Amino acid sequence: MSKTILLCTLGASWAVIPEIYGFLAPERLPLFEKHPEKKRLDALRRQWQLLAPDEIWVVTTEGAKTIKSLEALFSWWQLLGGPVPLRVWQASGTNELAGEEECKRIRELTLRTCLHAVAVAGGKGQVLLSLAGGRKTMSADLQWAGSIFGCHALLHVVDNGDFPKELRLPTPGFMTGPLPIEINGKACVGVVTPLVVGRGYHSDFLDVDWNDRGPVTAGRFPLPGVDSLLSDEKIRCLSCLVGNSDIKLVDEIEAREKEGQQLLGNYLAAVSRDEHHENWRSLYRLPPRIIEHLRNTVVNEGLKDILYQVPKADIHCHLGGILGLDAQIRVGLEVWNALSSGEKAAALRQVSKLLKTDDWPWEWPDFLREGDRSANTAALLTNLEPDKLKKILYAGTQPRFALVKKNEHGFAAYERPGELTGSAILGRPEGVLRYAQEVFREVSRQRLLYCELRGSPIKYLGGNGLEFLRLFCHGLKMAAKNLNIDAEWLPSIRFVIITDRRDATPAGEENIRKGVDLAVMARKDEQLKNFVVGLDLAGDEKIGQFDKIKRLYEPAFAECLPVTIHAGETTKADKIWKAAYQLNADRIGHGLSLVENPALANRFRDRNICLEMCPTSNMEVVGFTIPEKKCDDNDDPLDVYPLKELWDKGLPLTLCTDNPGISRTTLTGEYLEASRLTPGGLSLWDTLAMIKQAFSHAFLPAGERETLIKKADKIIYRQMLTGFAG
Repeated sequence: MSKTILLCTLGASWAVIPEIYGFLAPERLPLFEKHPEKKRLDALRRQWQLLAPDEIWVVTTEGAKTIKSLEALFSWWQLLGGPVPLRVWQASGTNELAGEEECKRIRELTLRTCLHAVAVAGGKGQVLLSLAGGRKTMSADLQWAGSIFGCHALLHVVDNGDFPKELRLPTPGFMTGPLPIEINGKACVGVVTPLVVGRGYHSDFLDVDWNDRGPVTAGRFPLPGVDSLLSDEKIRCLSCLVGNSDIKLVDEIEAREKEGQQLLGNYLAAVSRDEHHENWRSLYRLPPRIIEHLRNTVVNEGLKDILYQVPKADIHCHLGGILGLDAQIRVGLEVWNALSSGEKAAALRQVSKLLKTDDWPWEWPDFLREGDRSANTAALLTNLEPDKLKKILYAGTQPRFALVKKNEHGFAAYERPGELTGSAILGRPEGVLRYAQEVFREVSRQRLLYCELRGSPIKYLGGNGLEFLRLFCHGLKMAAKNLNIDAEWLPSIRFVIITDRRDATPAGEENIRKGVDLAVMARKDEQLKNFVVGLDLAGDEKIGQFDKIKRLYEPAFAECLPVTIHAGETTKADKIWKAAYQLNADRIGHGLSLVENPALANRFRDRNICLEMCPTSNMEVVGFTIPEKKCDDNDDPLDVYPLKELWDKGLPLTLCTDNPGISRTTLTGEYLEASRLTPGGLSLWDTLAMIKQAFSHAFLPAGERETLIKKADKIIYRQMLTGFAG
């Protein structure tokens, strides 16, 4: 449990402790209730967000004067009712601090006490250091400790030197209530004024290894009596012989200060040496304790909000599978409202059988293809209750796990929830514009700074692919203007044109040719040249002849279009080999079977070919073992998800959503799922590096990509620094 610790040094003037405590906890000790600057003191407390102490710690010496001062302090504390524990440490063998040895002992005790106070305060408490008490050397030692270990505030008390006797030599009882405005015509409460003189910041050199001793921690430099008080104990006073141990904290701090830059340099070199992928540049500027936290923290549901806030990029997201059901319904309503009464009547007749029954045949999507498919789809989306639509789309494909093995309909079962989106509804301009708006909203909702959508424009707007791209691009630009999105988070959306390997037959070659020609035309179109960024080959991996596809892709190669290929999800590694070598792939969608061919995996690493892995859809389509789940003896043995193995081999890879509307996921969810599927989980450090890979492999011009990376880098550094500063 985090606590707020008030740490004070103490000499002969014991009253400085009540003065500081009264400033910090006015509800417990209204010492300055009548102070002429009370409003300013209250504002100062709010400005620095000072908390009332949970404990008061005192560092002092031995000797007759100190004993007298402590007796007065204890009496005052008892009269006050001892609202919080009071702990006092006296450095053994000290008195007036007249010699070097005595000064070393109190300095060692001061450092250790401050180190332990920081440990007890934890991430949510505060360490408040009072510089008002004790000799000047003691105050200097405490200020030094605060500058090394960090503290929320350095406090002091100033006075005008003209004390009434009652305040100069106060009795314990005098300091338990509001100080009077004056005594015998002489000002009293206004004579002393607490103030904040600054704060201390944790030194990075504490967190790295030095001479194989590890970081500076409270556990390495014990302080007796710090762990607990007896159940009925409010005050504890301990004499401490510290500083004579084999390892002195003073010596270690002084040595670390001298070697600080070299220590940090060695640490960062070790971090770089141990990792397989370079992380965001600015993260190496973080304090070592935060870097270590990121490296040792496993991603889980508890980090969901942090992952959500991080700027991300999705480079494998299908246009036809991005929208959830609610967004699909809004698109359907837009199309429905644009139909004439005759078109509505025709659509309702076409889908009447589906509207009247809950028992739909598996082939129900065929009903939509007769007549106006977009109108028929809109009729279903606007005339059925959402719960019924959800049941129709998902019920027949549950559980959504290893569908190609466990569902009689195979891959078609995976695609089923997308039957009312994509080409089914994008046959009309109204649908295209509303679809673009919903896509922009979804991309923004996921906190994506960059997204590459992929789709087959020759299937939309009656086959007028170029007109679709122009209209869709215009819709995205309008959404960017109309939706209230912070400029820092305004996403950049690009388009990758899909061709289908199933068309690599004499009858279907024309479709591949149309897709390639469309991509080439778009690159030369003034409105689209920066919007269409690449080509994708998708479809059943078992089908398609790569030599024919290569010939059809020649115009794209001539235009220097980047290429990504769906490969290695449901087939062996040879399909990935052909994608890389015959189609010059810059990226591979999925690539799961790449682990079967170490030589090819090494080649991918050396050629910097990025894998676009999609954990949720991979689980739905292929199925992998879940490390923490107990397997049933009757279950077929499943492979371990290959993400970590590929990552540790140094392959560039990132996570994507594939079809977030179909799989009901988000990019944040994909990183959580990946960690769940990885034995031992994914560290937050590796997760951030994987996120960077998406930006680094975006199909963008180098200058634009670098600008985007710098923007995300700046945001992530700020988030990690503030999020884990404690």
